[in-house]
Amino acid sequence: MSSLPPLSDRTPRDGVAAPPGTADGTVGDDLLFHPIVDIDAGSVLAVEVEHAGPETEARTRDPATHAARLARIARRTVAEEPLLPLVLPLPATVASVPDTLELVENELRRAGRRPRDITLMLDTQLRDLPRETLLHGVRELRARGFRCAFGTSSVPPDLLLETDPFLLRIDPGIVTGIPSDDRRVAVIEGLALIGRGSGIYPMATGVATVAQLVKLRDIGVRLARGPFFAGTDWSPGDRVNPVPDPSVTSEASVSDTGPRVSEFMGPPVAVTAEATAEEVLDLFTNDPALNSVILIDHRDRPIGLIDRSRFLLAITGPYGHALHARRPAERLADSPRTVPRGLPAMAALRAAGTDRDRVYDDIITVNEFGQCTGIVHVSDLIRNLAQH
Repeated sequence: MSSLPPLSDRTPRDGVAAPPGTADGTVGDDLLFHPIVDIDAGSVLAVEVEHAGPETEARTRDPATHAARLARIARRTVAEEPLLPLVLPLPATVASVPDTLELVENELRRAGRRPRDITLMLDTQLRDLPRETLLHGVRELRARGFRCAFGTSSVPPDLLLETDPFLLRIDPGIVTGIPSDDRRVAVIEGLALIGRGSGIYPMATGVATVAQLVKLRDIGVRLARGPFFAGTDWSPGDRVNPVPDPSVTSEASVSDTGPRVSEFMGPPVAVTAEATAEEVLDLFTNDPALNSVILIDHRDRPIGLIDRSRFLLAITGPYGHALHARRPAERLADSPRTVPRGLPAMAALRAAGTDRDRVYDDIITVNEFGQCTGIVHVSDLIRNLAQH
């Protein structure tokens, strides 16, 4: 397949040829779009954008130029796929220049994308930066609401723990050797283990075969991109090649067959950890059918669950409103019970039964980023599974 043509030469989906250059009158960039795929469900979770050709030093070192280029990339991608999060390239040397991220943020907001929808992927130059310079750049990036990703896994483990990137790209040279090369398998297993323990999400790149995909799935890697899913002519909104069904390629027990918990998933009602008890009370008051409210962190990951019955009992009791109303609702929250959205419903029901005091509390479904995707009522699981 041929590489993606320049932006100025591409034809939008409505069939009308794009005028030379971009909307701001500048010449388009040569770009490649890659789908980041959930290898369990086979769905596209985000779009990663790369420059197709080599970057000149002058272009990568000028913050204003690169900020404008990121905005053009965002506008071009949003025109075809307005919903998916973006992973955009950012030279590590540019991220370390003062005021760069302010330019990037302003340009991306003008392009219609919020920082929380964008992950900035620092290139391999991050390995050559002084540690304190890199740490400062990551802190500034995160303070502006962006997520940070490392474009290489060839960094010391202690640096990963200190910088806490959102995504970590596993280099294609490592992925190519699996499943036959035990050394490379061990490296990926180690990265997956670090990720699970620290909230970093490893993403395999260069995935080309079913054998590689199955091994990654067994190891615990859930995000991937590569020629297996789509060619270099893929465009946001296009389909990707289907992934093998986990039930076919894994050793799931018979009891774990049947409907998935995602079939019982409803839309969650979530607030940030800073929400007050009074704000949560308004949610319950305005929706009598609402069972629970989820507390989420800055990455949309669940950090607490507020059960309706226990919450109302606390806040409507003697002096309850005076004690709790203007204080953080997190004080009245329980730890969240989360399950992967692709988990069999029977396994989710078993998980609900591990805590006898909270058997009927809602279950929170999460994606491979650990982000909240929905809420499941245990009573719905019991009612459905009892019929089979």
